[in-house]
Amino acid sequence: MSDILVKAIDVSKHFGPFKALDEVSLDVRRGEVCCIIGPSGSGKSTFLRCINLLERIDSGSIWIEGELLGYRRDGNSLHEISDREIARQRRRTGMVFQRFNLFPHMTALQNIIEGPVQVLGEPVKEARERGRDLLARVGLSDKMESYPSELSGGQQQRVAIARAMGMRPDIILFDEPTSALDPELVSEVLDVMKDLAETGMTMIVVTHELGFARNVADTVAFMETGRIEEVGPAAKVLTQPDSLRASEFIKAVQK
Repeated sequence: MSDILVKAIDVSKHFGPFKALDEVSLDVRRGEVCCIIGPSGSGKSTFLRCINLLERIDSGSIWIEGELLGYRRDGNSLHEISDREIARQRRRTGMVFQRFNLFPHMTALQNIIEGPVQVLGEPVKEARERGRDLLARVGLSDKMESYPSELSGGQQQRVAIARAMGMRPDIILFDEPTSALDPELVSEVLDVMKDLAETGMTMIVVTHELGFARNVADTVAFMETGRIEEVGPAAKVLTQPDSLRASEFIKAVQK
């Protein structure tokens, strides 16, 4: 079996006349942490949303473990799959958003067990036990019965990470998970992500935190105007990029 977990081939996406993604290709291997960097508006978040089937691509293809996402192939023809099949495929990816997206009327523990119980059909008792374990793993054992409004931004994001893990995904996608946090709360979220990476979880992380990318990422992809301009080992891309534009961006972010 190939060790490539996610394969994107020539993925393009338009919003009206605007080309958000322009023939993006990327391989992410099992157990790899891939950080995607680049200026705002370069297509990073759109690419994640396509992998998570929150956006339909216009051309190209995305595969997870050899399964084509969003379509079924019939000979040389592609046909869109049903909403039910999309929901099944989406369960293979966990998504952590910029703004947490927790259910405000549910406690931290309830937020985590909702998906496993309602979507995966796990028994409530089993889901609650695992939910407690996940909250302990992100350092929030004492916040199980707290509502999102009672938590700091960093704590809410850690609950969101635990919620994504609760669905037992093959890969977790992080869309600038620290961008909405006060600076003093960033490290607590990055520490949880680092611990998760050390367990072998496959992760694609859209981020401006170049220190995290340098310390944790296996590969870094630089995006500009809807294209991946450069991709390679994190140490190479972040210190000796081939692309002039990547070099300029990295220098500007590090100032």
